[in-house]
Amino acid sequence: MIKKDKKYLVTGGSGFLGEELIKRIIDHGGNVVTISRDEGKLIELKQKYPQVEILTGDVYDRFDVQQAIKGCNGIFHLAAFKHVGMAETLTRECTKSNVIGSMNILEESVNDKVEFVLGISTDKAAQISGIYGASKYIMEKLFSQFESNYPNIDFRIVRYGNVLYSTGSVLCKWKDLLQRGQEVIVTAPEATRYFWTIEQAVDLIFDCMKNATNSKPYVPEMKSMSVGDLLQAMSQKYLPRGLKLKMKTIGLQPGENLHEKIIEDGKYSNEVDKFSIEEIKEMI
Repeated sequence: MIKKDKKYLVTGGSGFLGEELIKRIIDHGGNVVTISRDEGKLIELKQKYPQVEILTGDVYDRFDVQQAIKGCNGIFHLAAFKHVGMAETLTRECTKSNVIGSMNILEESVNDKVEFVLGISTDKAAQISGIYGASKYIMEKLFSQFESNYPNIDFRIVRYGNVLYSTGSVLCKWKDLLQRGQEVIVTAPEATRYFWTIEQAVDLIFDCMKNATNSKPYVPEMKSMSVGDLLQAMSQKYLPRGLKLKMKTIGLQPGENLHEKIIEDGKYSNEVDKFSIEEIKEMI
């Protein structure tokens, strides 16, 4: 777990999940250094948490990683290329961040003899249908290989679905469109996805640190929800009274699955417990 006054690297710390994780580490008495490509968000982060050391850089750049890891007790590797659709056309950029960047983190963690490296993966790695899922699957395999070669370091993987209102999430766009009574574009209403809150996502990271014994993906018990139910819940909550929901269906996009899995040999998310619309309204 987090040790008081020890330093921890959070890659991608200026992102939605990264900022919440940094807050939690500070609350536990740890010191934080973070590296990100987004200078503006790093400055905003520094204004919120003056004690955080910020570095502008890219995990793809080996030198940047070396500078960031110096003196760190452990690493939380969150930096990633996350957009499923864009990964299909920007394959090189996705590979640079998710595969080569992860390899840089792992190799430098060995050189600096950190205590642990925890990486964030995705349900897309359990049922690969596109570049993003494939890149995260490779990352998971890299963690497994490093665990075999360097048993003195704890290599851990957390795998889960979508975090509500994370950076780039369609929910942010839907909320804005609904509040203005405009048409909402949906890929497939019958599609099912795993969603949970930012607090639950960070809780799982700490649960993994406490309970996981190897690099096998640490997977939570998660309910799913259909895209259609999610939109209905959001329309009931955000659509101005008297207006009807305007929805346009465009079909699944490249790299997307109709139903997600959270583990390779598990059931599809449409076959397990699903959130009701009322439960979804409470979450959003």
